[in-house]
Amino acid sequence: MTRGARRSSVSGPRPDGAATRASLLEAAGPVFAEHGFDRATAKEIALRAGANAAAVNYHFGGIAPLYAEVLAEAHRRLVNYQALARAASVDTDPKDRLRRLIGLLVRVVRSQGDASWPARLIARELVSPTPHFERLRREELEPKKALVFGVIAEIMGVSTDHPLVAQAALSIMAPCFMLLIAERRLSEVMPPLGRGHVSNERLAARLAAFALGGIAQLASGEDEA
Repeated sequence: MTRGARRSSVSGPRPDGAATRASLLEAAGPVFAEHGFDRATAKEIALRAGANAAAVNYHFGGIAPLYAEVLAEAHRRLVNYQALARAASVDTDPKDRLRRLIGLLVRVVRSQGDASWPARLIARELVSPTPHFERLRREELEPKKALVFGVIAEIMGVSTDHPLVAQAALSIMAPCFMLLIAERRLSEVMPPLGRGHVSNERLAARLAAFALGGIAQLASGEDEA
């Protein structure tokens, strides 16, 4: 009986396993954001998490699966699917929904400080994609893209797979990508873009006006010559 009890306690899951896994995720984010996937080490991540050197392999199967998980988590923290879905479904007018979506994206991007590891990690991945971008695309980007494409398609009166939808989406998303990657540098080069000069609400309203004007031009067919 004693032997059976001892065997059970040794082979069963450790009660602190979930906490250790969560600590590794939190520690890995800043490490990957600072060093990139190629130069980050499991040793440094485990040290920051207060775990032993083998913890990364034990909980994630290696540094590569850990990076893929952290990358997806970074995008979830930046742009939550539920928040996007609420913004896309509040109003019946698709133009108002697009304004709400752009407002959400501007607030999210501009709320990230220099110390925000999710913003820095996503920016690094966008500039220098790793082989793990595919999981990010499949699990995080595609569902969110579908929401945005759906609103744009409704405004234009076309199907979501129409080429004009993707082209319009590019014009809408590009300013947000630029703010995410280099907001501080943009503000230095073009001071009117700085937070002290233009509020989130006003910037979002102007981006939305520009986007809706472009969508109307595309939808009218006047761009085709």
